[in-house]
Amino acid sequence: MTESNFDVIVIGGGPGGYVAAIRASQLGMKAAVVERENLGGICLNWGCIPTKALLRTSEIYHLMTHAKDYGLKADNVGFDLDAIVKRSRGVAGQLNGGVKGLMKKNKVAIFDGHGKLNGTSGNLRKLAVIKDNKPVADLMAKHIILATGARARELPGMEADGELVWTYRHAMVPKVFPKSLVVIGSGAIGIEFASFYQTLGSKVTVVEVMDRVVPVEDADVSAFARKAFEKQGMVIKTKATVKVLKKGASNVTVTIEQDGKTEQLTVDRVISAVGIVGNVENLGIEGTKIKVEKTHIVIDEFCRTGEPGVYAIGDIVGAPWLAHKASHEGVICVEAIAGLHPHPLKVELIPGCTYCHPQIASVGLTEAAAKAKGHELKVGKFPFIGNGKAIALGDTGGFVKTVFDAKTGELLGAHMIGPEVTEMIQGYTIAKTLETTEAELIHTVFPHPTISESMHEAVLDAYGRVVHM
Repeated sequence: MTESNFDVIVIGGGPGGYVAAIRASQLGMKAAVVERENLGGICLNWGCIPTKALLRTSEIYHLMTHAKDYGLKADNVGFDLDAIVKRSRGVAGQLNGGVKGLMKKNKVAIFDGHGKLNGTSGNLRKLAVIKDNKPVADLMAKHIILATGARARELPGMEADGELVWTYRHAMVPKVFPKSLVVIGSGAIGIEFASFYQTLGSKVTVVEVMDRVVPVEDADVSAFARKAFEKQGMVIKTKATVKVLKKGASNVTVTIEQDGKTEQLTVDRVISAVGIVGNVENLGIEGTKIKVEKTHIVIDEFCRTGEPGVYAIGDIVGAPWLAHKASHEGVICVEAIAGLHPHPLKVELIPGCTYCHPQIASVGLTEAAAKAKGHELKVGKFPFIGNGKAIALGDTGGFVKTVFDAKTGELLGAHMIGPEVTEMIQGYTIAKTLETTEAELIHTVFPHPTISESMHEAVLDAYGRVVHM
């Protein structure tokens, strides 16, 4: 059994954990990662990356089925489900290997197993690494970072079985293509899978307990998204709940309650996408000063838990459950350990992206949230139908919306739905990080012809200066 001492040990090799380890190494610390499954975590292996590979396939399929709109001919367009899944898994595998290479390059030790806090020895924290119920290593470090992520939350009586009822993992590797599907939950995960399966020909029904789809987004974005999804053939049921799942031999009968009425819908498969819970079990935190609230570990602005020498980052500490947030927390945490005095994380500077069709992206406050905070607002909006590049692409659905403080000109929030907005949101994110006002954005020269010109026009619209509308 291996025994070794480190400056920093990270439990979990996801986008928060492996980035934290790399940053620690860059700062001259001896670092290690303990990972029980795959380096890259859920994001790289079963989340962000492989789902984007699937969605790219559905995007190309959509374009092929509309080839005549572009003066092209594509007859008998079809797809090979096994090949689609194989490509997605291949992308994940390639990046998993890339993370291993990064660990080697940065001299980060990797331990294959489950990490568990195991007391202290002087000023060092002890950590036991276990694999298949057998001890692998006894490690020690002055600083231990918990980055164990989260898993899909399951509703009582509606637990996934991998056959008829799926979580995101099962939905990524289907053995057969479902002709009909119910998706429970319309957050980013649910709506991305709904979009993927709908585009490839499945009859999709989305059940959302809130009063609108993608409920964390600006109300205007939610409204446009619903119309776009319904135009594609998707059935949307808001203010609705799934009460019962009755499994048959090859299908599921779903009982849905909406507006006091119930209906039954029989479909091939059900995808449950109703949130996540933190992986806080079996970490050895019992008897420590680490506090857990609603399955998530409580931390301060520099990711410190209540237990000296123990930190936590990423999905295990709560919303927003985003890979880039986890990575940034990893850097903040390690730099604070090194005494570099990093800036605390500001949630309002974290962009969110949903890769459905049409794409959705946002950063900062929604219009309603800004009003609730007491801001006097100037709001701008520009539709892609007024953008030359969008017209040339044949993809004009959607808009850009900007929210400014009327007194100071501060950009409070930006919200987009439409073509390539997940690539464009970083422009507004940089603007917010730099504390940009409308003056700088108005005087910024945007290249022509690009979809990003709509970002400029949305700013101009907020100040009565829009040109192409």
